[in-house]
This record gives sequence, structure tokens and C-alpha cells, in this order.
Amino acid sequence: MKLSNAGIADAKVWTEKGYKLPEYDREAVKAKTMKEPKWIHFGAGNIFRAFQANVVQELLNKGIIDTGLIVAEGYDYEIVEKMNRPHDDLSILVTLKANGTVEKTVVGSIVESCMVDEDNEKEISRLREIFRAPSLQMVSFTITEKGYKTAAYMSKVTRLLYERYLAGKLPVAMVSMDNCSHNGDKLYEAVLEFAKQWEADGSCEKGFVEYVTNGDLVSFPLSMIDKITPRPDAKIEQMLLADGIEDLEQVVTSKNTYVAPFVNAEETEYLVIENLFPNGRDAYDKAGVIFTDRETVDKTEKMKVCTCLNPLHTALAIFGCLLGHTSIHEEMDDEVLNKLVNKLGYIEGMPVVVDPKVLSPMDFIKAVLELRLPNPFMPDTPQRIACDTSQKLPIRFGETIKAYRSREDLSTDSLTLVPLVLAGWCRYLQGIDDEGNAFDRSPDPLLEELTGLDVQTILKRQDIFAVDLFADGLGDKALAMYQEMQGVGAVRATLNKYVEIV
Repeated sequence: MKLSNAGIADAKVWTEKGYKLPEYDREAVKAKTMKEPKWIHFGAGNIFRAFQANVVQELLNKGIIDTGLIVAEGYDYEIVEKMNRPHDDLSILVTLKANGTVEKTVVGSIVESCMVDEDNEKEISRLREIFRAPSLQMVSFTITEKGYKTAAYMSKVTRLLYERYLAGKLPVAMVSMDNCSHNGDKLYEAVLEFAKQWEADGSCEKGFVEYVTNGDLVSFPLSMIDKITPRPDAKIEQMLLADGIEDLEQVVTSKNTYVAPFVNAEETEYLVIENLFPNGRDAYDKAGVIFTDRETVDKTEKMKVCTCLNPLHTALAIFGCLLGHTSIHEEMDDEVLNKLVNKLGYIEGMPVVVDPKVLSPMDFIKAVLELRLPNPFMPDTPQRIACDTSQKLPIRFGETIKAYRSREDLSTDSLTLVPLVLAGWCRYLQGIDDEGNAFDRSPDPLLEELTGLDVQTILKRQDIFAVDLFADGLGDKALAMYQEMQGVGAVRATLNKYVEIV
């Protein structure tokens, strides 16, 4: 059993092993897509293969659409060279359900993979051709928040959009699907900066800026995405090898990207998009995507990022590293950590939760706490989630503090677990766990700068916490909690003390 066009031709072998195969004529879909592309996606990573590609597969299976996806990789070309193309752009989605069942799907909706390599004329010519196609409706992105700040990447994207301008000012939606706040605005600002620069220095036609800023021609919708897709897991690889599938070796590229012919992911997923599509769109809502207005997208993002998921994730990441845990589901079996995130969410978060109406905050957080985080089959780690924590704190906790401050019926004095998590992060920065052993701290752009600073200086950083913690009394509270966490066993003791009193 090989993951390739030839390998899946013998469908019976695969289906007998429990695999769902594409139910459409993949060659016909590929031919139609090559001729009349509708959706190209930048970022050939795991979440795209587990989520957006499967959405398109579902619609192809139902006969609702007849074109597939084109993926473009602009950062790590080895993903395309060593993974996509050797497997004919096929991928195995392994969905790990909370009830212990596993769903295995061969996803074939990606029909072409490109490299945004301007030194490779064949590659860049094909991308120009795609962007000049009148049929193109959506250009989407999962390139991480850092990608929009990367000049080399954004200049390539903007040059391709300029091709669409030259082709007759053709309409298109530029849709960031990255897990970051106001993602569409970040993409818009990055593209507009290059457009203005090029107009100013005469390297593009006058009128390109007007094209980019005309929402009837080029839109930059906001979106909210949520689906946990950890790195490919060795246990899943062994399970697939036992089925008889060959050539499943993971690849760690020279840029430290972890990819495999399969992706393991949770079942739960949400994608909410601002419904701005100047050139139309297919019926992705028939596969669960929610299209709505800008205000509602913003509210769904705040619901998730400020209350129902991300703060709980960060709390588990910080204390998981300090207490020696290596998996999120294992942390949920730790009584004090389970109580911590439940009380943090329900007691301190929910009073100020933003309700978007299209998703129920109570249903969302209930699924997080009862199904998603405790899922023993999801190989997610606190070490992965602890990456870039300094960049996450302003939204994940600063917004809650602001909300308490703005309400007459609430007071920041009632917050205990929020400052406890912030104190825990300061303790995490020491790089010494609760048993007194050194551990490797996860990558963070401020790690080197913060190392060695006294904790009071750190807690005064409004760029990190988005608020003046000391003005609300939370700085003194967090400082005292941090001091209580010093010494072997003190982190757990401090957790036990404060979690119980809430």
C-alpha cells in the first residue's frame, strides 16, 4: 500500500483496512482545476491538510463542487519537494476522536503544489498563470502570524496580486486563515505597504494601490479558525505501518518543519469567515464553514482567544512544563490542573465572555474542557503550546482584565487565577521545574530579553500584559504568588492553595 495515485488505484485494499478514499474522479477534478482554478492556498502545513483540504474533499465527494485546491509553499520548499509531489499531493488524515475511535481518510482534494520560488521560472510562471485566471475566487493563507511580518514572503504574494491587477483588475478575496487576532487586517497592511512602496518608487503602475484598497475588487476578510493539529505522531505512524502502508517516514526539513504523509488531528473544528468574496465563492458552508459579518467574526475570535480555549491552553502549557507533564490530556488527569482550567474558564472567564451568537460560548467551552483537552488520543504537548507565550498574553489575559475593569458589576479584585497564571509564567521563565531540575523553555521572541530580569520589572511590562497590572492590584497579587512558587514543590503547593479558594 503506497500513498500515490497508482497506490490507491486498488481501492479494495484500502477500504478493507478502514480507509475512506476520494469518491470523485480525481484526474477530472485536476484537469478542471488546472484550467479554471478557484482556490489557491499559501502554507502547505498540517492544519491546511487536516482542515481546508478535507472541507473541499467533502464537497467534491457530494458533487457540490468540481474543482480542487492548489497549494503554494513560500517558506519551506522541501515540504513540496519531499512530501507533496512524491505522494502525488495525496495525504492521510487521521482523526483522533475523544471516544477512542480513529477515522482514516485519504485526502485527494489538493491537485497541484507549487513553490513560490522567484528564481525558478517554471514555478513562478505557473503561479502568475493562476493569479491571472478570471476563475480565481480565493487566495488563502496559513503561514503563521510571523509570515505577515516577513518582507520576503509578503513581497512575493504582493507581486502575484499585481499580476492579477495587470490581467484586468480582476476581483479576488485574500483570506488569512491563521490563528491570530484580526488576521485579515494583518494581511491587508502587509500587502498595502508593498503596493505603496512600489508606486512611490515607480516599480509598478499607478493604480495598484487603488486596486488593493478597493474592497469591491480585493477583499481581506477576517476569519477565526480552530482545530488542534499537532506534529505527526510516531504512534500514528506505527498504526499506519501496521496497516501495510509504505514510505511513511517523517521529514524534518532544514528549516525544522515536521511533515509526514499523514496528519493527525482532533475531530472538532471551526472556521468562521467574513463573507466578502468579490469574485463569488463555492458553497463551503455545506461542509461546515460559517460565513457571517465582520463584527460576528471578531466576536467568535474573542470568545475563543480570550475565554473559551486559548487562556486555558496557555495555563496548561505553563504549569505543564513546570510540573513535568509532556501531554495535554495527561494534565487533565492532574486534579489541580483540571480544576485550574475549569475555574479559570467558567468562574473567571465566562462572566465577560463575548457571545457571537453563531457559536454558543457555553457549548464551546464545555467541548474544550470535557472532550478536546482530555482526549487521550491527541498527542499535543504543553511544550508546543508554550511557544511565543509573551506574544499571546496580551490577548489571552489582558482582554479579560480590561473587561473586568470596564464593568461596574465586576472588579479585578475578584480575579485570582488570572494573576496566578501570570505568576506561573514568570516562574516558568526561570527554566527550573518544580523538582528543581532545569528544562528547555520553548521558543519565544522575548525569551533572551526577559531572562535574568527581576519579576517586578517583567510584571510592569504593558507591552506583554496589555494593561498596567499594578494599577489594578493584580501586579502585587502576581508578585506575591510568584514568590510563593520558589523552592522544590512550591509550584504545586501554590496551585493547590489558590485553585481551592476560588
